[in-house]
Amino acid sequence: MTTDHAPASNFLRNIIDNDLKTGRYQNRRWAPPPSAAEARQAGELDTACIRTRFPPEPNGYLHIGHAKSICLNFGLAHDYDGVCHLRFDDTNPEKEEDEYVQAIADMVRWLGFDWVSHGTEHRYFASNYFETLYRFAEALVQAGHAYVDEQSADEMRATRGTLTQAGTNSRWRDRPAAESLALLRDMRAGKYPDGSMALRARIDMASPNINLRDPVLYRIRHAPHHRTGNAWCIYPMYAWAHPVEDALEGITHSICTLEFEDQRPFYDWILQKLVELGQLAEPLPHQYEFARLNLSYVVTSKRKLRQLVEEGHVAGWDDPRLPTLAGLRRRGYTPGAIRLFCERLGVSKADSRIDYSVLEQALRDDLDPVAPRAVAVLDPIKLVLTNFPEGYTEPCSAASNPHTPEGPKRQFPLTRELWIERDDFREEPPKKYFRLYPGNLVRLKYAYVVRCTDCVKNAAGEITEVHAEYLPDTRSGTPGADSVKVKGAITWVSAAHAIPAQVRLYDRLFSVPHPDAGDNNFLDALNPNSFRVVQAWLEPGTRATPGARWQFERLGYFVADRETSSTEHPVLNRTATLRDTWA
Repeated sequence: MTTDHAPASNFLRNIIDNDLKTGRYQNRRWAPPPSAAEARQAGELDTACIRTRFPPEPNGYLHIGHAKSICLNFGLAHDYDGVCHLRFDDTNPEKEEDEYVQAIADMVRWLGFDWVSHGTEHRYFASNYFETLYRFAEALVQAGHAYVDEQSADEMRATRGTLTQAGTNSRWRDRPAAESLALLRDMRAGKYPDGSMALRARIDMASPNINLRDPVLYRIRHAPHHRTGNAWCIYPMYAWAHPVEDALEGITHSICTLEFEDQRPFYDWILQKLVELGQLAEPLPHQYEFARLNLSYVVTSKRKLRQLVEEGHVAGWDDPRLPTLAGLRRRGYTPGAIRLFCERLGVSKADSRIDYSVLEQALRDDLDPVAPRAVAVLDPIKLVLTNFPEGYTEPCSAASNPHTPEGPKRQFPLTRELWIERDDFREEPPKKYFRLYPGNLVRLKYAYVVRCTDCVKNAAGEITEVHAEYLPDTRSGTPGADSVKVKGAITWVSAAHAIPAQVRLYDRLFSVPHPDAGDNNFLDALNPNSFRVVQAWLEPGTRATPGARWQFERLGYFVADRETSSTEHPVLNRTATLRDTWA
């Protein structure tokens, strides 16, 4: 993966620079995960300067917020001659599916990143470590650092305390280690129903940090797992599994979003106890937190995204109005645009909400230098050049991209009958309207100046046709092009040669910047105008193979739909307008 944009500075780079300078991870060893203490100590010196990881739970599709974490973790590993692992944190069997595993891997690759280093594939699953995690849990129980609690979930919540009030010890907290160990083994053997007991760490029920008040390590769930089937009926909690997984993979810098900051003391407590018990080897990973990406006019909660899909408010996980990476790709966003967007945001610890226009501008900046130009007419009305010879075709041309005027040219014909945008004619124009109206002069872009003469209406009084005369000596690129001064220019396509196409006009899914703020029902903020379909005409020569993209002059950026478009039946999605229409 390469990029033309310099990476933005961020505080994590300062931390890594200092770690490399002081040699914090210089002599660590590497062994294929899960590598506990003995395997790690027997391994070879790790040639990766740092190791990061992107650890999604495979319970949904990735969205634009995940893109920031992907770009950060894979980008840092790339820049510091390290390795980034793709780890599927599949510890919750009831919500995870293989479909999501594949979709996540596809999106990471689409963004331009890979988890293969020097021929070794660093794609891992938390479920690969279930046996090791369980063995570590037994070690904690035997050492008196964990116990089996028979309180219900409601009782645990009631005795946990509040931010200002200490928690209360469970009556099972002081049960003998041997008894807890026997119960834990019976839990694993499936002898108890869901919710009847749990394994908890024994830390401090009076800690001011609620996350240290004997957090749950294992809960009973008699549910099949998408990879391990029915082999397990107890599953590790994320807060317990996460630090152990990092250590088993030799991660150096565990980069999380800010909501995990309060969990860092438990992260460190777990790893230190396992080192003391000889289960893990130093140096240990360290967790760092950064502000997550909050984008206006979208929701990124997986629960809410799933609700939008399942209730039919959108047409699937790749609906181009969704902030999922699959949806953004189908809408026409490029990997380069998303990487550029993430780079511009930088990395900090200050939460902020980024306006959607920043994402759109990254798309424009990425595509403008390279996107081929063409003309499309989305709301057509016929323009007849009454003095242009019938049956005559005059060739016209223009640069495929104005940034490379000496590059390829596109060819298109001028004929007597043209399609223009309905908005480019007014029978009674408002002030400062410089396009077609009776008696006014405008230029047909790349062709002649024309004078509007009149229009034709149907029985209902609707304008169906506009008439004009062209001025023969005013063709663009000829000495007479400047002989007549005009204030406006309009785009057009030949009615006889234009390509019919279905164009899907996508806009923001929500009509307010913060649709799920406070107690708001986010569904109430759905934008009724977020999607409409028009029958359009395209410049001849426009080949709508899936994934092809253009800047349609005066209209914006468009892409041929990945799933439904073909050269015979073009289906185009609007990616973004030429400027922010929501400003």
